[in-house]
Amino acid sequence: MPTIVIGAIALCLGGVGTFIVMKFIVKSSYNNRLKEAEAEAEVLKKNKLIEVKEKYLNLKEEYEKQVAQRNQKIQQAEVKIQQTEAKVQQREMQQNQLQSDFNRKNSELEAIRSNLDNQLEVIEHKKKELDKLHKQELDQLEQISGLSADQAKAKLVESLKEEAKTEAMSYINEIMDEAKMTANKEAKRVVVQTIQRVATETAIENSVTVFHIESDEMKGRIIGREGRNIRALEAATGIEIIVDDTPEAIVLSGFDPIRREVARLALHQLVTDGRIHPARIEEVVAKVKKQVEEEVIETGKRTTIDLGVHGLHPELIRMIGKMKYRSSYGQNLLQHARETANLCAIMASELGLNPKKAKRAGLLHDIGKVPDDEPELPHAILGMKLAEKYKEKPEICNAIGAHHDETEMTSLLSPIVQVCDAISGARPGARREIVEAYIKRLNDLENLALSYPGVLKTYAIQAGRELRVIVGADKIDDKETETLSFDIAKKIQDEMTYPGQVKITVIRETRAVSFAK
Repeated sequence: MPTIVIGAIALCLGGVGTFIVMKFIVKSSYNNRLKEAEAEAEVLKKNKLIEVKEKYLNLKEEYEKQVAQRNQKIQQAEVKIQQTEAKVQQREMQQNQLQSDFNRKNSELEAIRSNLDNQLEVIEHKKKELDKLHKQELDQLEQISGLSADQAKAKLVESLKEEAKTEAMSYINEIMDEAKMTANKEAKRVVVQTIQRVATETAIENSVTVFHIESDEMKGRIIGREGRNIRALEAATGIEIIVDDTPEAIVLSGFDPIRREVARLALHQLVTDGRIHPARIEEVVAKVKKQVEEEVIETGKRTTIDLGVHGLHPELIRMIGKMKYRSSYGQNLLQHARETANLCAIMASELGLNPKKAKRAGLLHDIGKVPDDEPELPHAILGMKLAEKYKEKPEICNAIGAHHDETEMTSLLSPIVQVCDAISGARPGARREIVEAYIKRLNDLENLALSYPGVLKTYAIQAGRELRVIVGADKIDDKETETLSFDIAKKIQDEMTYPGQVKITVIRETRAVSFAK
């Protein structure tokens, strides 16, 4: 029993101790939590104060900006009001000035009007006096002549009619006599004009080249945007390029065969390469011109080798090559020269003369038709001078100069060359004089325009119906181009004979070229 009591007491004491300890622990935990809560509350309070201050500052700054903007708008409005007031004042001053000017002008007009009225009155008074004097003079004249004014007027009109009839009849008779004298000449002119206008097929055979293309799509690329490619090609070559509905073909028209060949080869290279634009066109045309020049020299060399003519000056060889691209009355000049040379050799051999010299003279007899510059000399005399210049023998030079009787024959070679030239040209169908006259007219057109200062290039196109003249931009200004066009047209009218009309187009182009390095 005592043990149980002791245990109960011990248990009570332990519970009390445990309660005290737990109470202490809980109180201390509560105090710690309270302190932490107070610390967190303090931090939150500080943070809130900071946020409130920031919001206050932001609102204050925004308000100040609004106030500044409003003040600025007010200032701008005040400035506009001041400017408007100034304009209104200025307009009022101008209106006042205009009103004063109007009043002054009105007073001046009133003064002028009154002055004019006075002058009109004076004039009317003088007119009445003149009418009175005129009537008095008429009365006196009627008394002196015994005729009235109407009778005198009728007699004067009758005499003037008779005189006019006499002069008119005389003028008509003069016109009739002149018409009879010029009728034959006018008839010939009309016939020649008609022949020239219908000689289309013959001219086409000698002034047109047909360039074939693989498809009609290439025509658009050759023409280019707004026609710039075809214009660049025509300007570079001097050949008219006709693109029509003909399938897979483009027509190159021009009287100069060398230009047509340059245009044909340039087109071939451009179509093959595929790059077609103005800069490329100029580059290709420049290259093709060099190629054609080389081909001319090669043709001359082959011709001299084929004929066995040796020791010619290189310039004469080049001229022989140029004969391939020239015609004599529709006959190819190189073929004519080769034929004449062979005929001369055969005839000289039959006569016991030197066939080599005869062949040489026959080959060179028309060399005066293909010089680079064409002075106003007959081709036989010009060819003789060229042969003398390049150290040909005297009998060769004389044969060249005398084959059209422009100079006296001094050797037996001269009549042989003359006869063989006539034989070659007289073959049926060998020559067509109308075509030669047509080509000569186009050459004369170009040379006439080229004689003016400042002209760089001239191209006769559209069968001679248009002449394009390219001038230097640094030598002639825009105003002078109009004068130049008029002068050329006037000179063509005065110095040349041509069917229809010729359009003269003067082109002045300025180019600026720089290189980026």
